[in-house]
Amino acid sequence: MQLTDEQWGVLESLILASKRRKDGKGRRRRAVLDGILWILWTGAPWSELPAEYPPYQTCHRRMQEWVQTRVFMKLLKALAEDLRERGKIDLTEAFIDGTFAGAKKGGRSRWSYSPWPRHKDHGYC
Repeated sequence: MQLTDEQWGVLESLILASKRRKDGKGRRRRAVLDGILWILWTGAPWSELPAEYPPYQTCHRRMQEWVQTRVFMKLLKALAEDLRERGKIDLTEAFIDGTFAGAKKGGRSRWSYSPWPRHKDHGYC
């Protein structure tokens, strides 16, 4: 997944406003964002990020930074708004995925299990 030039134009000012290195070095932010979006799109682990993107460590670190500084939320909102304006997304119906794990009533907790049976007092002296 890669951003179009039009999408990048919407997001560029938000990204460039974030903290930059003093020495001017660093990965191209567009490529980093493309890598982050690829991970989010595919659900793959960071270590499986294809070689066409910057190293996964860079993308992961930058995403953490952008989440902490709330830049990432602004990026997602701006991207969603752009898609909505162009008729590419309809948020009138949405689904949230979750996991449910049922537990049997009266079941033992694996943490309370002991391999040694408790001695019962049967009233014998």
